[in-house]
Amino acid sequence: MRAQIGETAGKVWRTLSQHKEVSLSQIPKLIGEKDTVTYQAVGWLACEDKLQYRTERNRTLVSLRS
Repeated sequence: MRAQIGETAGKVWRTLSQHKEVSLSQIPKLIGEKDTVTYQAVGWLACEDKLQYRTERNRTLVSLRS
């Protein structure tokens, strides 16, 4: 499971580098992965301080930290 989460974190990273900023709920659809694994991967990247978040109209937007 850890390997799958790591691979998914790579997909999330690549997607955010292409799209700059996306809604948190949109990420699983963009990478074609299950919600649970995707959110674990997002958590992994967040723990490594790779992501930044902002809220706009009840949506959480995620981007890569510069």
